[in-house]
Amino acid sequence: MENREQELLDFMRETAYKPMTYQELETNLGIEGAAEFKEFLKLLNKLEEEGKIIRTRNERYGVPERMNLLRGKLQAHAKGFAFLLPDEKDHPDVYIHANDLKSAMNGDIVLVRITSQSEGGGRMEGEVVRIVQRAVTQIVGTFENHEAYGFVIPDDKRINRDIFIPKGGFQGAVTGQKVVARIVVYPEGRSAAEGEILEILGHKNDPGVDILSIIRKHQLPEGFPDEVMAEAEAAPDTITEEEIVEQGRRDLREEVIVTIDGEDAKDLDDAVHVKILENGNYLLGVHIADVGYYVRERSALDQEAFRRGCSVYLTDRVIPMLPHRLSNGICSLNPQVDRLTLSCHMEFDAKTLKRVRHDIFTSVIRTKERMTYTNVRRILTATEEEPETELKERYAELIPMFELMEKLAMRLRAKRMKRGAIDFDFQESKIIVDENGKAVDIVKRERSVAEQIIEEFMLVANETVAEHFHWLRVPFLYRIHEDPDQDKLLTFMQFAANFGYVVKGGKGNSVHPRALQTLLEEIQGTKEATVISTMMLRSMKQAKYDAESLGHFGLAAEFYSHFTSPIRRYPDLVIHRVIREVLEGGGTLTEARHEALTARMPDIAQHSSERERVAVDAERDTDKLKKCEYMLDKVGEEFDGIVSSVTSFGMFIELENSVEGLIRLSDMNDDYYHFHELHMVLIGERTSKVYRIGDEVKIRVSRVDMDEYNIDFEMVDMKPRGSYKGVADSGFGAGGPRKKGGYGKRGGDRGAAGGGGRSGGRGDRDSGARGGRGGGQGGAGGRAGAGGASGGGNASSNAGGGRRGKFKRGGPEGPPAGGTGNPWQRGVDPLDDSSAAHGDDGWIDQRAAELEAEGKPRIDMWGLPIRSNGGGGEGRGGSRGGSRERGGDGRGQGGRSDGPGGGKKGGGGGGRRKKATTSGVFNPGASGVAVTGSEGEGKKKKKRKKKGDLNNATAAFVRKKKK
Repeated sequence: MENREQELLDFMRETAYKPMTYQELETNLGIEGAAEFKEFLKLLNKLEEEGKIIRTRNERYGVPERMNLLRGKLQAHAKGFAFLLPDEKDHPDVYIHANDLKSAMNGDIVLVRITSQSEGGGRMEGEVVRIVQRAVTQIVGTFENHEAYGFVIPDDKRINRDIFIPKGGFQGAVTGQKVVARIVVYPEGRSAAEGEILEILGHKNDPGVDILSIIRKHQLPEGFPDEVMAEAEAAPDTITEEEIVEQGRRDLREEVIVTIDGEDAKDLDDAVHVKILENGNYLLGVHIADVGYYVRERSALDQEAFRRGCSVYLTDRVIPMLPHRLSNGICSLNPQVDRLTLSCHMEFDAKTLKRVRHDIFTSVIRTKERMTYTNVRRILTATEEEPETELKERYAELIPMFELMEKLAMRLRAKRMKRGAIDFDFQESKIIVDENGKAVDIVKRERSVAEQIIEEFMLVANETVAEHFHWLRVPFLYRIHEDPDQDKLLTFMQFAANFGYVVKGGKGNSVHPRALQTLLEEIQGTKEATVISTMMLRSMKQAKYDAESLGHFGLAAEFYSHFTSPIRRYPDLVIHRVIREVLEGGGTLTEARHEALTARMPDIAQHSSERERVAVDAERDTDKLKKCEYMLDKVGEEFDGIVSSVTSFGMFIELENSVEGLIRLSDMNDDYYHFHELHMVLIGERTSKVYRIGDEVKIRVSRVDMDEYNIDFEMVDMKPRGSYKGVADSGFGAGGPRKKGGYGKRGGDRGAAGGGGRSGGRGDRDSGARGGRGGGQGGAGGRAGAGGASGGGNASSNAGGGRRGKFKRGGPEGPPAGGTGNPWQRGVDPLDDSSAAHGDDGWIDQRAAELEAEGKPRIDMWGLPIRSNGGGGEGRGGSRGGSRERGGDGRGQGGRSDGPGGGKKGGGGGGRRKKATTSGVFNPGASGVAVTGSEGEGKKKKKRKKKGDLNNATAAFVRKKKK
């Protein structure tokens, strides 16, 4: 039947094929007899249902790809759109707009018509034509009762429509309970999906319901079916000598073999030993539990293991692939008991560490000790201060082997790094829960020398097995990691370049993994290390299983497979069976067996990869959930963290305990921030404050959302920006050394009106002293002149007046040395914290009322007197702090400025702005005379206006306003 199916599909894919009726197909394929014709019609219907062939309106059949259609799996996004992942491996993904999804949901198998395509065959867009197979049949969510009807709000945000539940389908559910609902009617057009309640898990706040909801959401199996448990119970508890002899297993029970695992591990599926041979070479033995011997192909146990794909490790429980009777019993390499294993012996040259010989065989072992990572680490890292005497005495006979293991593992690691393997050293954390499943602590997981020993030994065994069976040309499962997408890699290289790191390319556009590993070594220990590593990982493709050996980019390995964990991964179990069959068959398989396995391997590979993704998603969901639960009672507390990611909507901050939260852009209220995508930074519009990845910040926990598993942070000591109108981006309010477009020029230090103890505009070193006291004494309670302290008190000689301030690189509020300033406003000085400096216009209205009461003229938006004729009026020279270029008679708004005139370019208390009459009103024809001194005493020489000065922009702005 399978041959007939393949024959039919191949025939329809031929270039000369034109859609045919079933009668024409019958003739062309040579169908004879009633029975064969009946089977043929069944096959046509089956293929049509699966979406592998299409029946047109005039009853003709053809394959989708020849009709501008694509078959594939839908990957939906929480924002409503989706991508089609085509069945054809080489075909790019297709973007599908939310309006073109019809009623398709995440995971559905669909047929899509391509509607548009960018030049060069890049991005494609399409629309769903037909849903071949529904993936979502039941949904987990929170129930809401609306008297006459109810709704289930799905936990999976990729399903963005609520499920309507009619009155009769409540099954006793009440508002706030977590439920499992079965979809009865799928959504069509604007109508919602309709469902019925299958199971009530409990109230969303009840202990254990949260994890149970995640288990149901990902449709993870819990208990095992009865027939599976019956098979597991039938497995023996011990091994007989007859079994060993009958199977011809190599006896390694006299070898010193140990297991090294975590403290709480119960399924011990790998054991190791190392020794020096007579010729001086290393012999490494890796021994893996022979699970395939107990889980026979196509048995109930095997089918259940295939369905599960792998074990799932949630925060407070494990959902095993095999029943505990096997995984913790006869298949677990417990100490001092006989166990059946598959062994891989590898001999390495003592000098070059080249593998000179290897052997893969069935064996029986008896492990000497059940070691833990902690104990092995303590033994190998013991010092004079911490000699670990008790441990060393207990394991005295094993210590020489552990030291040999460390030496070999570190040499294997160095060799692997040299060839270009990429080693992501991410900090992992473990969530500690109490007996009710509530998160009580988060601790960091160490990757010690003991973990590295096992890691290196398993890697080299996996490579050896993969290469051995690749050259035997038998059907096998490989773990592959394809080369990264060039566009994504280029984006990452640009990102790394922003931090000053260069990734050296190989031939053409390709990048060897060695170049990426070199970068990881360069950034080790730096504050940007985590984010560059994360961005590098995101630029790569996901590792997966495949029936072809396509190499492993991340490990820089030509051959790689998963051989070492058959208790918890189905692909390992499959290749164990193949290995034993090949060994028993004298190195080959029968032709029929070869064909059967070759046909099955691609399906097993794809299914195993999909189940692995589900397990990873479930594990991430439980981690996020428990981290939120842990932070729930810490709202209002302050923590130190680092910026782990910068986006257009805010910054993600990671705390020391690995908890990550978001500071939303809307909550950053000390300035208006712009996101600069290329440099991945947020830049303050006025303050030029730059937040980039790796920056250390102090945050306060503001909100924990247990429904969305989100944590919101807020910055500590972030002062509100007031009602700033945002003109700085138009060229106003920018300061620093830039000549054009800045209205109020300011110096480097943060000199605010009312500063008292803070120094004012920086100016050239001694400009304040030469140009006069910047602002002098401010009147009590009023606003000071430039840089003056409004509460009274002398401003320092550097405060306010003098020449236009310039940033000193790395100075107090200037751009940091070597740092990147605002690309739009280079050198903008942070403005004051006071509301006046932030552009609060309330004082204008207040002052206008005062002036009106005193019979004085009104003031404009800049706080300047509005006059119809000339004459010396009261200006606001130098108010708002810093070295402003304003006109006036030298009196600060709050009182007299007793010092000498504000120096050059209209410093603190005095000097009207260029192109202004003595009244301070703009006059484009004015020659830029500056009046100096308090009460206008003495005049400075006329100063020629520099081309392109700030008044051009200012005048243009005011003229526009006047019009």
